[in-house]
Amino acid sequence: MTFAVILTASACSSTSSSSEATSTTTPAVAPNTVTTTTEVLPSTTVATTQNAVPPAATTTAAAEPATMPNVVCMNLQAAQNAIQRAGVFFSRSEDATGEGRRQLVDSNWIVVSQTPPAGSPVTEGQAVLSAVKIGEPNPC
Repeated sequence: MTFAVILTASACSSTSSSSEATSTTTPAVAPNTVTTTTEVLPSTTVATTQNAVPPAATTTAAAEPATMPNVVCMNLQAAQNAIQRAGVFFSRSEDATGEGRRQLVDSNWIVVSQTPPAGSPVTEGQAVLSAVKIGEPNPC
């Protein structure tokens, strides 16, 4: 594996590019070491050695699904708390009237339907709670 970075800069004059700076990076003999050589001026060379740590292998195991609790007829905040107790920390809510209102104060809304149904497996982001404002017509 070869890494090469070339940077070129020149002074703000119209003279030749004798003050150009060049930097190259190439792997050294050791597998996790990279040697960087930077030439700042024609008469100056700086060499540094750094450990190149390869990115950690990330193995993301699929989250174990939780069981969706029955949250219909709960206020939205209590419903979200129940889903979090089940092990899912990201759920969504929507205005059940279709008006697209945002649920800014969750405790002022009541859940009238849920997806997925109670008892079904649920993972992060799958829970969708449809709610209306408390006092509006609802099946609860």
